[in-house]
Amino acid sequence: MIKNITLSADETLIQQARRANAENTTLNDLFRAWLEQYVAKPAAADQYLALMEQIKHIQAGRQFSREEMNERR
Repeated sequence: MIKNITLSADETLIQQARRANAENTTLNDLFRAWLEQYVAKPAAADQYLALMEQIKHIQAGRQFSREEMNERR
């Protein structure tokens, strides 16, 4: 089911956003894409925490120096 909502924004901002027509999309489509990304953020954080929980038993074997931790190869 799709539910309609009403948004308010500064008129200048809306005019600038009208470029969406040049990208063959609508502000509605852009908002839906943003909303999907927004609600996915907690899921990504939960996945990260679950991964950290799974690998918490792994030990590096020693303390690394600051230089070693920041070394670029």
